[in-house]
Amino acid sequence: MTALRNIAPINWWDAEPARFARDRDEVAARFQELTWTPSGAGGWVGRLPMWPLERPEPPGLARLLGGAGLEVVIAYRQAYPMVPPRIYPIDPRPEPVECTQHRWHVNGDGSLCQFQTDTAWDPRDSICELILKAAAWRVEYALMKTEALEQMTLHGIVSDPALDNLVTTISEKPEGDDSAVAPEPVGTGE
Repeated sequence: MTALRNIAPINWWDAEPARFARDRDEVAARFQELTWTPSGAGGWVGRLPMWPLERPEPPGLARLLGGAGLEVVIAYRQAYPMVPPRIYPIDPRPEPVECTQHRWHVNGDGSLCQFQTDTAWDPRDSICELILKAAAWRVEYALMKTEALEQMTLHGIVSDPALDNLVTTISEKPEGDDSAVAPEPVGTGE
């Protein structure tokens, strides 16, 4: 039994140095506010930009988000890249009841639900695709909190501009105006 105690697990970044270098380079190029931490199985911590998407930022986004993107902890797992990392929103942090309702796209452990199926992650995918989804989740979360949406969208807003005008509409409402009317549902799921 003594021999078993002396066996230390190999960090995924030691087993996959090329993937680690790729992730570091991609994250550094797109998300400069994230900092690598080697604790546990490693991960990133920091604040995401409010709108890192390819299309123009909707007017009023800064007001809707209170001027700040999502603060996250991105926790890799030892089996990465075969399994995706988990992304935990820190600020804003979903309320416990929101972690029990699928419409918020938050798992029971507080991590973001970013896939419709367990097999949707491809180990060749870029970590930046997940980070983009997390940044966009922040926008939908703000829309949910204003009750402009009843549920988050099926595919998210990364590639679907359907909610861009809603961001502007909601941000133009006077403070305390609770007359937000949810648009027709645009989908469910992740």
